[in-house]
Amino acid sequence: MTTTLQINRQRQTLQSPPDTPLLWALRDEIGLTGTKFGCGMALCGACTVHINGVATRSCVTPISAVGDKPVTTIEQVATTGPQAKVGKAVQDAWVKHDVAQCGYCQSGQVMSATALLMKNRQPTNDDIDTAMAGNICRCGTYARIRAAIHDAAKTLA
Repeated sequence: MTTTLQINRQRQTLQSPPDTPLLWALRDEIGLTGTKFGCGMALCGACTVHINGVATRSCVTPISAVGDKPVTTIEQVATTGPQAKVGKAVQDAWVKHDVAQCGYCQSGQVMSATALLMKNRQPTNDDIDTAMAGNICRCGTYARIRAAIHDAAKTLA
């Protein structure tokens, strides 16, 4: 059975069964390895992508649930499309604030932060904490993440 999805503004025809998690279709079938496997239960956020602009855990989202909604991954979040300006501001702030330590969770963190700033250009600390809940950083860079999100918001103002 084939499934066609719009991933990073390109149509992709997948040969995976409909119950295949989007994460594995992205990584194994399409070769987009920026989206990471963390827990496999939507608890850590490493696998976060945007589906129709919404931060979504791809490890528990079957490809059959995506339908014709556009999927954006870390590979494109700052390059083209409606989120590009925001994604670029977030990525630049991440570098400026030296957010990443080991870096494993960062693609999911950036995707969640970008989704937040797409909806709310002036988030409070509580807004950030709510939007970023479920994105776990084992290195504990939460203060730098929050500072980077505030900085990206200022850049976008």
